[in-house]
Amino acid sequence: MSTSTIPAEAPVHFQPRTQTLREEAAIEPDAPATGPVTKTTQIIAIYGKGGIGKSFTLANLSYMMAQQGKKVLLIGCDPKSDTTSLLFGGKACPTIIETSSRKKLAGEAVAIGDVCFKRDGVYAMELGGPEVGRGCGGRGIIHGFETLEKLGFHDWGFDYVLLDFLGDVVCGGFGLPIARDMCQKVIVVGSNDLQSLYVANNVCSAVEYFRKLGGNVGVAGMVINKDDGTGEAAAFARHAGIPVLAAIPAHDDIRRKSASYEIIGKPEGEWGPLFAELAANVAQAPPVRPKPQTQDELLGLFSAEVTGRDFQMEPATLFDMVGRTEIHKPTLEVVYDAA
Repeated sequence: MSTSTIPAEAPVHFQPRTQTLREEAAIEPDAPATGPVTKTTQIIAIYGKGGIGKSFTLANLSYMMAQQGKKVLLIGCDPKSDTTSLLFGGKACPTIIETSSRKKLAGEAVAIGDVCFKRDGVYAMELGGPEVGRGCGGRGIIHGFETLEKLGFHDWGFDYVLLDFLGDVVCGGFGLPIARDMCQKVIVVGSNDLQSLYVANNVCSAVEYFRKLGGNVGVAGMVINKDDGTGEAAAFARHAGIPVLAAIPAHDDIRRKSASYEIIGKPEGEWGPLFAELAANVAQAPPVRPKPQTQDELLGLFSAEVTGRDFQMEPATLFDMVGRTEIHKPTLEVVYDAA
């Protein structure tokens, strides 16, 4: 009975790591692309005081852009989650934060179709926010953008991404696009009232602050909503060094149609030319470095009767506080003469 021998395997020789690294370093890199840029996404953050009409402006602006053949993504970044309501006829859009939490509990991953919906060429979604009194709205924004990045946000190839933000940029979450250069430019929505211009000025201050730190975001301009012709918002834009992109009049027809969730930014409609001009201005306006106003300069845009700025401040006294005359007591501190 013969026995067969199994030949021994040839010894394996491993290349030294240094040699491998040298070979990798010797590989010529691909030549840099020299052709024209085929797609450049403009990411624009829109800020304004709550209730000033950002959602109304953005729903109609995004609709008009889509009708002009642009691929547009509208993202609601306000915890109220009402940016897309006008676009979808008053229907609530499932938020990214709520959907993400629900899917996580079920052991499932979030898909684009769970959170992104479309109408006539406009794609829209809501980041959402925490339940009332149960969390930080700014932190919700950060979590929402982290989820968007996991969904491939940077590869979607839109012409425009419009971000609807609450104007409270004192909160780091709401100031995220400015602080981290997540957008190229900012647009402020205001009206001829002090509070909306105060918020617009805060946004300009945030942009200027981060520009001093080396940021690149600028303000493209202001949209004046509910313009009654008194001129304070236009004066603010002029003093801040930013253009007025559009002035939407305080018209009863606009108010009624907005209240009934009707899109008015249609090319064939009465207000179509207004939003077509706004779309063109938004596309072309360069980001500029604004000149934030001081509190006195902001108040100076309004008459003294409106703001009460002719009031003279009077210091309080100890008598006002405790009802007795202030008593001056000599100090017990020992002062030594210089040697």
